[in-house]
Amino acid sequence: MKTLILSATVTVATLAASQVAAQDFEISVYTGWQTAPHSRVSGEYPGTGADYDALIGWDGKSFEMPPYYGIRGTWWRTETFGLAVEMTHSKVYAPDDERKDLGFDRMEFTDGHNILTVNAMKRWPDQWGSATPYVGAGLGIAVPHVDVKTTAGDKTYGYQLTGPAAKLLAGISYPVSDRFSVFGEYQFTYSSNEADLDGGGSLETDIKTNALNFGISMKF
Repeated sequence: MKTLILSATVTVATLAASQVAAQDFEISVYTGWQTAPHSRVSGEYPGTGADYDALIGWDGKSFEMPPYYGIRGTWWRTETFGLAVEMTHSKVYAPDDERKDLGFDRMEFTDGHNILTVNAMKRWPDQWGSATPYVGAGLGIAVPHVDVKTTAGDKTYGYQLTGPAAKLLAGISYPVSDRFSVFGEYQFTYSSNEADLDGGGSLETDIKTNALNFGISMKF
């Protein structure tokens, strides 16, 4: 699955190269502060077939390694409408006390909880002087790095395609030169995840993230 994530990043770069002559493509990179509210986690313990179910209060830890970040390539088809391919590397950790009570030594998606989407983008140039407000919405898939270990020693560690995902965003971009601009945005993601645990177990959870992003864009 890591190959899939790298391929998506390469795809964004390839799209940029193919659109250089059109003068309407931009690459955006960002980081920021990302959190995740509570969600239910359920499934079967590996090796036993016993069920578990609990409400987990996820931690985001945006600025700890590996950091939270994202990359987006947008092809502006008109002055106001565009299509984008985006990869967001978000993170969620189950708090120590909650996962231990549930019977897990580790329960996290931290390398990361990767969301790949195709977005529709809308912008309003020349509305607020040099600043350009924009919004976007996208559909795609979740490809998290599943890092789970039970107190019995069963360990799952690797990338999985776990289910569908959706994204909403809104922000403001401000040019600092003819080719570069800075931006700030709010981004919400939702994903429905069904992960396989080594030893015959499973883990199901819906992950929602809220993020305040800041970044830079380069036009081609």
